[in-house]
Amino acid sequence: MLKKDFQDTIAKKLQTDIGLKNIFSTPHLLKIIINQRVPEARENKEAIAEATAELAAITGQKPVVCLAKKSEAGFKIRKGDPLALKVTLRRSKMYDFAEKLFKIVLPTLRDFKGLSPDSFDQSGNYSFTLEEQTVFSEVNLDKVRKVRSLQITFVTSTSVKKEAKMLLSALGLPFSKK
Repeated sequence: MLKKDFQDTIAKKLQTDIGLKNIFSTPHLLKIIINQRVPEARENKEAIAEATAELAAITGQKPVVCLAKKSEAGFKIRKGDPLALKVTLRRSKMYDFAEKLFKIVLPTLRDFKGLSPDSFDQSGNYSFTLEEQTVFSEVNLDKVRKVRSLQITFVTSTSVKKEAKMLLSALGLPFSKK
């Protein structure tokens, strides 16, 4: 639905607002990356399996387990220990997740006044953190043993922060008003 809206109306509106001649040069989403740290995974192998099942239910795609690249004695980490989970969404799954996030999940958060418009990096990508994975209706609250945060990054095709903000606003991301 959001993908069709983008192709039919949002891209044309962005083209006229930015002043571009070609509709194919309008900014668009390339991918959405969702990361989740699982620090207890090296002691408890069930924790990584539970977190994998939850993240797969949220995104509709199996996450990749990120392993430690080198040992670090100060953090009691050995090379090859599981540290986190990562999912990269593209194409229709990306638009489906974005629509669910914008229209269902974010408006139901308690005391939600919008996301900070200052979280763009130099490449025009937007990142924010959801404090708990239980805000998604796909997560079975009876099976959740530990609440973990999700880091979500929207990767855009533009490197201009203003154009990236216009794109995400047009897609429905609620920004807070300063």
